[in-house]
Amino acid sequence: MWPFPRVIAHRGGGTLAPENTLAGLRCGLAHGYRAVEFDVMLAADGVPVLMHDPAFGRTVPGIGNVAETSAALLAGMDAGSWFGPQFAGEPVPDFAQVVGFCHREGIWMNVEIKPSPGFAAETGRAAAALLKQMLAQQADARLADDASMPLPLFSSFSPEALMAARDIAPDIPRGLLIGHVPDDWQARLEQVGAMALHTNHKNLKQEQAQAIKAAGYGLFCYTVDDPEAARRLLDWGVDAFCTDRIDLIGPDFAG
Repeated sequence: MWPFPRVIAHRGGGTLAPENTLAGLRCGLAHGYRAVEFDVMLAADGVPVLMHDPAFGRTVPGIGNVAETSAALLAGMDAGSWFGPQFAGEPVPDFAQVVGFCHREGIWMNVEIKPSPGFAAETGRAAAALLKQMLAQQADARLADDASMPLPLFSSFSPEALMAARDIAPDIPRGLLIGHVPDDWQARLEQVGAMALHTNHKNLKQEQAQAIKAAGYGLFCYTVDDPEAARRLLDWGVDAFCTDRIDLIGPDFAG
């Protein structure tokens, strides 16, 4: 069973806004998306922040590494100009800011733990501790609002990061990211206690999808930008997918 939203905005606003920023989240929300995927990495001071690349140069200018830069310095960097002048000055947000934003706006989160090399366990632990604490703080408000929002989902290509997150926050569900589905996929899911397999839709075969679903696991695909491909995957039994083309594929596409 897949208790989560089925169509998810990739890195916030897909191709319409700078990735992993509050501007991206606002863009996704403006297109009706209340389900989002984003990447979490550790700053030098142990603060989880939203970032995909461990090194600067693509989404933030300059030379350097996230793991060697404090969250405060990252917050002063420009994570928007690379995408377009209208986003100049958009900061690198920290994870706590984004969790708060998503809670206020009723946005479900697929949190990809994206550790810098050598920081897998630390990143998993820090992301899980922060999310666990904030979910506990929000629990009374959720009950008061009678909200039916499912728990967020952790995902990662790093088994070590997922196992570290599991040790801190075992109740938060986990999905293992694997680019190509290997023959021992079930053993890998069992190792990290994952409830779902997340994979590149371009490499997925129909018989693999059927086997994963028959074994009782969730199946999530990234990053599906063609409506025809999205429909085919859903017909195969794929539970959910993320998309960069939130302008072509709406949040209700899966019905």
